[in-house]
Amino acid sequence: MELLAIPQEPQKDVAQPSEYIGAAPGDNEEETRLLLRFAAPRDPVMVANWVSFNVIDTERQDWARGWAKLKEYAEREGHARVPYEHKEGAFPLGQWVAEQRRAFGAGQMSGRRAARLEKLGMAWSAADARFQENLAAARVYFQEHWTLCAPRSAAALDKLVGQWLSNLRRPGALEGHPEWEAALLAVDEDWNPSWPTEWQRHYAALRELVRDEEGPAEVLPGFTVHGMDIGKWLARQRKPEVWAALADGQRERLEAVGVTPLAAPAPVEPDVSAEPSTAPVSAFERGVAAPAQYKARTGSVTVPRAHVERLEDGTEVKLGAFLSNSKSRRAKLTVDKLRTLAGLGLEWAATEGAA
Repeated sequence: MELLAIPQEPQKDVAQPSEYIGAAPGDNEEETRLLLRFAAPRDPVMVANWVSFNVIDTERQDWARGWAKLKEYAEREGHARVPYEHKEGAFPLGQWVAEQRRAFGAGQMSGRRAARLEKLGMAWSAADARFQENLAAARVYFQEHWTLCAPRSAAALDKLVGQWLSNLRRPGALEGHPEWEAALLAVDEDWNPSWPTEWQRHYAALRELVRDEEGPAEVLPGFTVHGMDIGKWLARQRKPEVWAALADGQRERLEAVGVTPLAAPAPVEPDVSAEPSTAPVSAFERGVAAPAQYKARTGSVTVPRAHVERLEDGTEVKLGAFLSNSKSRRAKLTVDKLRTLAGLGLEWAATEGAA
């Protein structure tokens, strides 16, 4: 460095070569070495970092590469909260950051490295590290199911993401961690709805099914997604009484995908001008009406035991059984009932009446 400060004779005809400082990168790795070119202006901060890493306190090349990638990320994003699954190019920066947190928590990191990472905004909280790892699993689940309203048994990336999300929905679970809530909302704005999570899972599947369709949503009962019968669920949501019981936010989401409630049936007003019905109402009256109708059609009251007569109002009468039972119980029938039966031509009823 002292020799560089000594004035030299100008050598206009000789080109000054540029040299890379440090070990050459391996296969499929990016060039991260400093290009030593004295004629070009340099950022003093960059020069200071290079001297610190390569002259004063030399670092391993792999750690220095991770630090450089984190520096690029922090300058671009404005923070050093790297998602666990994030990569800078081919470098797994999220996993590298998680490993630095683990080393720091285990007391295996030098103070010099810790200070360099802290200058970039590194947070050492183990809770933050666990959150980032679980959030990575939640992103994978969302890509497959289109919602973070996972059942408690759901898992992704070997993480029990369903139970984790359920725990975060408890009142006060995110207190003091607004950045956690913001990260979850960035994945799914309905990750913590005020209505049941099961309803939200069905809605997310419906929304995905009709995403590219125009007009009202039409999914027939029996069409299942991830084990959920979306068609049956949709038919239920459209019922007027179910639609009325939904929250405003639920109705808004259904309307956004073209779902509308079914029209409520018009109330039937009684026709006061209609004549009173003469249809038989009691079992005996229906029983008497059946042989009368049978006799008018066949000219006989001899009815097979298994015969069933259908009346004009749709009522079915087991006529053969009615006549057989009435005959066996004729001693218990009133005189008026026996006369009615006798009037149909049933001789046993007339004989009983005469007796």
